[in-house]
Amino acid sequence: MNIVDYELFAVPPRWLLLRLETDEGIVGWGEPIVQGRLETVRTAVSELVEGHLLQENPLRTAYHWQKMYQSAYFRGGPVLMSALSGIDQALWDIKGRYHDVPVHELLGGHVRDRMLVYKWIGGNNANELAQVSIQCREQGYRAFKTNLPNEVYPISAPVQTDQIVDQVAAIRNTVGDEALVGFDFHGRVSKPTALNLIQKLESYNLAFIDQPLPPEQIDGFKTLSDRTTIPLSTGERLYSRYDFKPLFTNDAVSIIQPDVSHVGGITEMSKLASLAEVFDVSVVPHCPLGPVALAASLQVGFSSPSVVLQEQDLEVHDPESSQWLTYLEDPTVFEFEDGYIERLTEPGLGIEVDEDEIRKKAQTHVNWHSPIWHHEDGSLAEW
Repeated sequence: MNIVDYELFAVPPRWLLLRLETDEGIVGWGEPIVQGRLETVRTAVSELVEGHLLQENPLRTAYHWQKMYQSAYFRGGPVLMSALSGIDQALWDIKGRYHDVPVHELLGGHVRDRMLVYKWIGGNNANELAQVSIQCREQGYRAFKTNLPNEVYPISAPVQTDQIVDQVAAIRNTVGDEALVGFDFHGRVSKPTALNLIQKLESYNLAFIDQPLPPEQIDGFKTLSDRTTIPLSTGERLYSRYDFKPLFTNDAVSIIQPDVSHVGGITEMSKLASLAEVFDVSVVPHCPLGPVALAASLQVGFSSPSVVLQEQDLEVHDPESSQWLTYLEDPTVFEFEDGYIERLTEPGLGIEVDEDEIRKKAQTHVNWHSPIWHHEDGSLAEW
């Protein structure tokens, strides 16, 4: 069996989907995307597929990963690793379908029957967040994450940090102590402000604080973690186990949040999950993406003991009304109950993509860019 063709589809809201086809008619899907750099990643995927995969046996997943990564003198980074990630997902999808088993069976079998998932909640103030929290709790979610709603000046006035604390308090008071609540600084905060804010949030029993510092300041995580009892996490802007290595060796985080569409796909994320287990670090995969990426991420989670919680943003509690699950032939495949998604049992990634719907939506112009924020003085702010 050989790979004979590929297609790429840019679909709303900001996703890129890859279709890999074999000469035996088996098709695999992947989701290679850097949000805001869709066309750049599209070109990278084409270069990798045409340069390394056409007329090759798709079942050699480990070899193809090494070839696409290691054979390039210039390697790593968000664009190349995200392109590789989507290709790797599609190769594993083909491999699972060829053997007629879900991918997690090829990764050693399932270690859990269902995966706890969290819901991102947004709002501009404490009242809005409380209302959204009530709705999500009633929908069955038991874990939540929110982030800083606005830019944060490097030296913050007390009123700004107090507003942030009030927002966290509103969520905690609404969902109760039985729910997990994570808070994402989104890399928007300077080190002195981050420490001040983390200490003010100590009493709210947060499951984690994500990206307290931007990835360029990864050496500052150890300082923060030594001065708080709140678990710190990061990872959505790290692109291989090599990027995560200093976090493990310095005992700088308690949780990592790799993204299966950025970190090198299923192959690399599985290795990273095993590495995290060695250092007693939990894995909470990042995934504010589409159903292909979520399915790929879950395949790793069902086979990895260190994966304890999964992000999703697809309204899995109400699949018939979710506009993003329409990309699947069966929108109910992510069976959701009591905060959990049940284990996927169908071959490959465990989903069936609705090609007609994808081809129709791909006629829409899609080229999303991240917002550009400024502080009051006109200087650039972190988004």
